Parts: sequence; C-alpha cells; structure tokens
Amino acid sequence: MTYVQPGLVVLAAAAVLAVVGARAARLRGTPFGVPVVVTLAVLVVLTVVFDSVMIGADLFRYDPATLLGAQVWRAPVEDLAWPVAAALALPSVWVLLTPVRVREKVDA
Repeated sequence: MTYVQPGLVVLAAAAVLAVVGARAARLRGTPFGVPVVVTLAVLVVLTVVFDSVMIGADLFRYDPATLLGAQVWRAPVEDLAWPVAAALALPSVWVLLTPVRVREKVDA
C-alpha cells in the first residue's frame, strides 16, 4: 500500500462533507468559499514548509517505494492530502454544527 490510498479516501470523505457544508452555508447565507480557500492556502504552505524542514533535518523518512515521487520543495505530494482534507472538512463541520438562527421579520 502507498500513502496515496488513505489520502484519497480521506479526501473523498472531505469533499462530500464540503459539498454538504457549502450547500448548508448557501442556504443560511453564510460565507463559505473564501474561508475554505484561505484555510487551504495557509495549511498547504505551512505543511510544505514544516515538512520540508523536518525532512531536511532528518527527523523522519519515507519509504520511496510508497511515494509517487513528486515533491513540493522536499515534501511529498501525498502529504498535501491531509491539509487539503482539513481545509475542506473543518469549515463544513463548523457550518453544519452552528445552530440556525431564525431571523425575525421587523416591520418598519
């Protein structure tokens, strides 16, 4: 087994959750797309930087047979599945767990 398979399973689950969360956010009128994109950018950059530093410091190693071979700096692309999944899933969970507030109609 390679690192790709568990990453794809988690990404698929996160994508489904993101679709449900985006739909709920749209129905509630709450922002969704921008927070997801900002979260995604921050998490991917931090993952690439810190994974590369830790790999460069020889804190851990990957078995080359379990990797695709593509890298961003020193971080294998498989490592990016986790921050992408988190960026998709966490805002969705936030939207889905936030109680719906009933807006009162105010006559002026």
